[in-house]
Amino acid sequence: MALCPGAAYWFRNHGGSLRGRGWKYGSGFVDGVFPVLSPMAQQILKFVQRESDAAKIWASLDTLPPTHNLWDDLISISVQLRLNKHWDPIISVCEWILYKSSFHPDVLCYNLLIDAYGQKLQHKKAESVYLQLLEAHCIPTEDTYALLLRAYCTCGLLEKCEAVLTEMRKNGTPPGAVVYNAYMDGLLKGRNTVKAVEIFRRMKSDRCRPSTDTYTMMINLYGKANQSANALKVFDEMKTEKCKQNICTYTALINAFARDGLCEKAEEIFEELQEAGHEPDVYAYNALMEAYRVNGHAVSEPMSFRYKSRAGFPFGSYEIFTLMQHMGCEPDTASYNIMVDAFGRAGLHEEAAAVFEELKQQGMTPTMKSHMLLLSAYSKAGNIPKCEFIMNQMHKSGLKPDTFALNSMLNAYGRVGRFEKMEEVLTAMENSRLEGDISTYNILINIYGRAGFLSRMEELFQSLANRRLKADVVTWTSKMSAYARKKQYKKCLEIFEEMIDAGCYPDGGTAKVLLASCTTDEQIEQVTTVIRSIHKEARNNKTQDERSKAPFQVGSIHPLSLESPECELELEG
Repeated sequence: MALCPGAAYWFRNHGGSLRGRGWKYGSGFVDGVFPVLSPMAQQILKFVQRESDAAKIWASLDTLPPTHNLWDDLISISVQLRLNKHWDPIISVCEWILYKSSFHPDVLCYNLLIDAYGQKLQHKKAESVYLQLLEAHCIPTEDTYALLLRAYCTCGLLEKCEAVLTEMRKNGTPPGAVVYNAYMDGLLKGRNTVKAVEIFRRMKSDRCRPSTDTYTMMINLYGKANQSANALKVFDEMKTEKCKQNICTYTALINAFARDGLCEKAEEIFEELQEAGHEPDVYAYNALMEAYRVNGHAVSEPMSFRYKSRAGFPFGSYEIFTLMQHMGCEPDTASYNIMVDAFGRAGLHEEAAAVFEELKQQGMTPTMKSHMLLLSAYSKAGNIPKCEFIMNQMHKSGLKPDTFALNSMLNAYGRVGRFEKMEEVLTAMENSRLEGDISTYNILINIYGRAGFLSRMEELFQSLANRRLKADVVTWTSKMSAYARKKQYKKCLEIFEEMIDAGCYPDGGTAKVLLASCTTDEQIEQVTTVIRSIHKEARNNKTQDERSKAPFQVGSIHPLSLESPECELELEG
């Protein structure tokens, strides 16, 4: 943020100095005020952003006179860099202050450095800075503990996290909401959702009042685990505890309902957001659009009818997209990506392509995800020329296709029976740094199984262990489906037993495939008994989950993998 020299002078002489003031954890700015950069600070900022050699940065800073103004400039620069998530320049500047300058660092300087190291997963260096803070007889703030705890947590060092809490209590500073929030934030970044729920409960049992940020994190946690009912319970608890919801809280709940495809509930919360006096921003509109994107399906109504009603789902997203523009809220790249995906899921490839082109016409650059969504749409349709064109466009744009993009190409070639091209893509993946994931092999196993190439299918299935991949429910069901088409009931039952022994829980698709393999009433009855037993066990497990109120562990699934074509098992007979 650039100001004229006079404004910078006014800021400094009216309480603008940042020395010793610390900053609000997680906000990215100091005491609620964005850093004001003097002309000199702006020059230094441009230099440290451009220069990657820390030695050269230090040499340049050595030439500047160590004045109070320089101190303010360096701290303001560091806070601005934190806003932009530029961690390396922060480390260069703060380490110069710590090791080379004549300045006496305060807690803000140490906090910035601990944060930067934590963000780069360098927990030992973050810990070293904390110890230097203590040696310098600088009193750590609650933010200091929060940043150190998050650094440990993000690296999975939960024992050290607990040690930080213990040290706080010994020092007569019981952990507050800031520290608990940092702990939960680190756990969520490490995908340890079960532990995050445990910390939330402990926070309340320790009589620490959860903040708006705490509740918002919990709503996000349950939403990502497809547990919108639990997300709503947390939201209602906020009301009971008279904790004010902010626009992020409402958006998180809209997202939770969107992931479960509950369009009407998402709309209700969107209306409640406005009744609470909040102006919907692009994130709120995108969350509501997601509800209809998730529910997208192929539609056959005339175009004129579909544009009049949200009942077609993808056009529900379109209607919200139009409303957002009408209300003066400019769509971002994510908004266009949602529309591309919504139309693509519904089989409306031309509409998806039109939105993709509109994104470029608006002066935005399509991201990797933009290309992948359009590629996925054409892949499902088996439109090889379009898929290959998109891949070429990605290369020309300097984007390197990731595993998901290549999986889409595998699926596209497989759907039209071009197995030689499919094998070429697989070989290219194996020869590159990109490693195939379980979705890659699910596609191959499914396609070869459907085509009747059982030996190649079995070869791929057996190779999973050597590739350190574990077969999931889609893998097992795809393999079983190949034999179900040939009515090999005993073989399917054998695979089913292997699946259970491997600790993989069957789903509805598995049951459908098993039934498809039956040729006699006796076999159907036997399968039905097994399915009922599975459903009973599932209900018991669900009851236990509800009692514990713990969400399912959110795995490291590609955000688009659940829509990958390998999940679409086509059954014959």
